Amino acid sequence: MEQKFNEGKFRELILYIAGRSVNDQHFGAVKLNKILYFSDFNAYRELGSSITGADYQHLNEGPAPREFLRIKDSLIEQEEANIEHRIVFSMTQQRLIAMRPAKDVFTPDERRIIDEVIETLWDMTARQASRLSHEDYGWRLTEPGESIPYSSAFFSPEPLTQEQLRYGQRFAEEHGLRA
Repeated sequence: MEQKFNEGKFRELILYIAGRSVNDQHFGAVKLNKILYFSDFNAYRELGSSITGADYQHLNEGPAPREFLRIKDSLIEQEEANIEHRIVFSMTQQRLIAMRPAKDVFTPDERRIIDEVIETLWDMTARQASRLSHEDYGWRLTEPGESIPYSSAFFSPEPLTQEQLRYGQRFAEEHGLRA
């Protein structure tokens, strides 16, 4: 199922994450991209559709939405966000600062998923969040520059249990899917 990009929700998701992450010492552009990715893909897996429909591409530091730079620049131009540069270890962190609260455009389930992702990644550095995204099958199955399909949210490195295999066989038989 193809996802339609919702630019308004994407803008608000960026602002919501930035607002919630104001006290996260590790929050910068790389970590923001990982929170966006996991929020959209977890929503797709749990709810049947992503939050924003953004097109995520395989980059060396992990998945990132193709629309991110354009929307970030627009948020800054419209004075809805700003970039703060911080020295963290020997690197310069580009921290997006929300200049206004995000509009309430998310369903309760979407907000729960976003908050869970933020909480899961909270203590991680950008490098750790990137490593975690590299374990994701969508990233592993694509090449640099390729789009990561939302359907990859259902892929798992864990082998199927006997119960899952039996269920699949019954399902295939009931729906005439066995060869």
